Amino acid sequence: MATEPAQAAEAYHPRPMGGPWGLKISGIGAALPEKVLTNADLTAWMDTSDEWIRERTGIGERRIGGSTSGLSTEAAQLALADAGVEASEIDQVILATTSPDHICPGTAPAVARELGILAGAFDLQAACSGWVYGLIVANGLLLQGMDKILVIGAETLDRITDYHDRGTGILFGNGAGAAVVERDTTGAGQLLSWDMGSNGNYVHILYADHGDVLQMDGKEVFRQAVTVMQRSATAAMDRAGLTADDIDLIIPHQANIRIVEAAWKRLGFDMDRTAMVLERTGNTSAASIPLALDHALSENRVEPGSTVMFLGFGAGMTWACAIVRWAG
Repeated sequence: MATEPAQAAEAYHPRPMGGPWGLKISGIGAALPEKVLTNADLTAWMDTSDEWIRERTGIGERRIGGSTSGLSTEAAQLALADAGVEASEIDQVILATTSPDHICPGTAPAVARELGILAGAFDLQAACSGWVYGLIVANGLLLQGMDKILVIGAETLDRITDYHDRGTGILFGNGAGAAVVERDTTGAGQLLSWDMGSNGNYVHILYADHGDVLQMDGKEVFRQAVTVMQRSATAAMDRAGLTADDIDLIIPHQANIRIVEAAWKRLGFDMDRTAMVLERTGNTSAASIPLALDHALSENRVEPGSTVMFLGFGAGMTWACAIVRWAG
């Protein structure tokens, strides 16, 4: 239940700015709608098969239903509990989404309301790169003196997906992932390097107009995605003085297993060091990377001192890479 504004105001205390700090992800939470849409379900609406979809995408099912604010709130509550942090301690809410509840206002203030937070709250729209953009922005705010920030990625893509279209309907689903990102004064946790970019010349290869559904040039998305993943990961590793062998875990945007495999061949990564949840979630855009991080942590694939790469790409065309030394 949301905290009343008067109650939240009493607990909220702005913090002084200034000082060099590190970064640590202290809590993670994930939320998926209950309703599962399987590949077999889609065969009733389009000419396809479970085998055809799995072979081309790696997807077996996706979730539909819920709202972006509702899924965001659920994931954020789990992240706060995981971190042992009270809502009153949060200095900023960043919600990465390409499917907000409304055109206006943003969805982040509604999520903050449900959590009982009166700190700043804004939506960030960088499509599937959004959560990594949010992590990088959060690091900048921590460097300015903030203590704790909620970085959420959430989508309800079923509202803009035509599940009768074999080009897009096999791909997209709903979900949310949230992280509590804290200032770390010990030096153990760090954002070692990052890379962000965009190329608006490719807006037309993946887009949705107001009141319409997603349109995609699948072949061109594949080609551009592989290229920008390679360039962004290489740029971030170069800035950190790292090589592919130095990365302990790679958490890419969960769009299509074939895109990841093609990019990994160029980068010298292997799937054994890659966190994937694509098979059971489909492409959840800005939610996909925190969902995969949550799953990796549940399998104890990250430990203090690990070097973790977050690598996103998406409509716009946008891309982002962040390399983090994990503080635990």
